Amino acid sequence: MSVAHGSIRLIEENCTSCMICARECPAWCIEIDSHTEPLPGSPAGPRQRTRNVLDAFAIDFSLCLYCGICIEECPFDALVWSDDLPAPAASATGLVEEMVER
Repeated sequence: MSVAHGSIRLIEENCTSCMICARECPAWCIEIDSHTEPLPGSPAGPRQRTRNVLDAFAIDFSLCLYCGICIEECPFDALVWSDDLPAPAASATGLVEEMVER
């Protein structure tokens, strides 16, 4: 039984910038940029606790295999199948969809 789907979408508030989706992607079509910030309320010290903050997330749909490995591997359910198709583009560079702007 096949399942119809359009494209992959990011649920930004679920993303922890762990990079698992980018590492597991066989096409290497996911790009993530992030930075660290101190955890609110954490005590100051020589090694303060931090968390990753997502700055940019992009998928190059000209490279994407639509295999769904990124969706399956994300432990935070930050990636989902969407019924929306990527917008047509005049060139391959137009198929890079930035889901979080830089």
